[in-house]
Amino acid sequence: MSLNNPNAKMGIAEEIKQKKFKSELNKLMINIMFTNSWLHEKQLQLFRPHGLTEPQYNVLRILRGQYPNPSTVNLIIDRMIDRMSNASRIVDKLEKKGMVERTQCKKDRRAVDVTITQKALDILAKLDLEMGKWENTIKTITGDEAQLLNKLLDKLRGGTNS
Repeated sequence: MSLNNPNAKMGIAEEIKQKKFKSELNKLMINIMFTNSWLHEKQLQLFRPHGLTEPQYNVLRILRGQYPNPSTVNLIIDRMIDRMSNASRIVDKLEKKGMVERTQCKKDRRAVDVTITQKALDILAKLDLEMGKWENTIKTITGDEAQLLNKLLDKLRGGTNS
């Protein structure tokens, strides 16, 4: 899983040139962090040509899920992958790019509704195709293995095994 060569068949010990780990759990944590970095880099390569960052893509993905209904910034924050992201600032940047529109909420004049634009929906459609192609290149685990890994990661975070 080398950052430079996605087809490399090295384990985490070889990747980071570390022979010993404190424990298997310690090795797992390092492996998850390394894999996160690898995934992050691959996604950046997909998003960059479209002028997007990971957090911006995440906001657009959330808004597309709500479409055609508008969303509030609070709803976006609740659904963000990276909860430390500044959703208001991200929405500002997406608005400047013509990818979202803000309107005053009809139900609560203090709130602002955010809606994805057709421009952003078109970009997401292209990204869906690119992401599908990329995912096909990394199909090294089966659907059952992916399901098990998802359950184990949920368990690691103390969540449910849904």
